[in-house]
Amino acid sequence: MSENGGQEQAHRREFFGEVVSNRMQKTVVVVVKRFVRHLRYGKVLRQVTRVKAHDEKNECQIGDRVRLVETRPLSKDKHFRVVQIVDKASAP
Repeated sequence: MSENGGQEQAHRREFFGEVVSNRMQKTVVVVVKRFVRHLRYGKVLRQVTRVKAHDEKNECQIGDRVRLVETRPLSKDKHFRVVQIVDKASAP
């Protein structure tokens, strides 16, 4: 049995991305860019994923780099939350 009463915390996926939309209340759209190697041919491919994330305090602005962590489903397609704003966007 583990130290936390028998319940093991599941491994949660963690992403870094850039905020591209903050028009919704407490929700931001984040673009996550990553490189993936093709299984058969070995070519390195760029993959872009748009993820909706929960932003409790509406702190994120467009252009911010943020750290996301997976959480329980908060709505139909919102399964991540913003943990940290890594870099603030430069003022225009």
